[in-house]
Amino acid sequence: MAAVSGGGPRTPSVRIGPVDLAARVDEALAVQAVAFGLGPEEIEVRRHIVLRHLDHPHARALGATTADERLVGFVYGMPNERGQWWSTVVEPYLRATGCVHWLDDSFVITELHVLPRFQNRGIGRTLITTITDAVDHPRSILSAIDTESPARGLYRSLGYQDLARQVLFPSAPKPYAVMGAPLPLRRRG
Repeated sequence: MAAVSGGGPRTPSVRIGPVDLAARVDEALAVQAVAFGLGPEEIEVRRHIVLRHLDHPHARALGATTADERLVGFVYGMPNERGQWWSTVVEPYLRATGCVHWLDDSFVITELHVLPRFQNRGIGRTLITTITDAVDHPRSILSAIDTESPARGLYRSLGYQDLARQVLFPSAPKPYAVMGAPLPLRRRG
């Protein structure tokens, strides 16, 4: 279990470690709703998706919790499989950029979210490095909204590079970028 120090009485210390995300799916989706700006209908759709993902035998999840066990951030992922929905959507984009091989032997970061009040404290960095350090894959891939954002900056600082841009997911209002990084992820300094 990792600890991230607090920034004063308004931002308490956070512990990062394994979490039964299926049992805490509603808490996780509440974090995602605030961090990602989701409405009630989208939360309900995502609830079923998250639970289906977590049924994968090699899915891993970590949570960031306060001393009173409140979930303030989480990450989960799994080994990529070419038949998974996400993989089938991004494959033509990766093929067009010559990066389709990234779909093989990769660990996908499916979701990573931290409540805004707890951002910029190293929690997201600790979540993603801790989960990828525990997998036996040579690389990691993920998708993020294709705009310059703090999330994309974090991913770049960890060694993720754009593999494909302007990736369109059905029903997603904005295009995404697919990013990949060799493991282990880059550390500061």
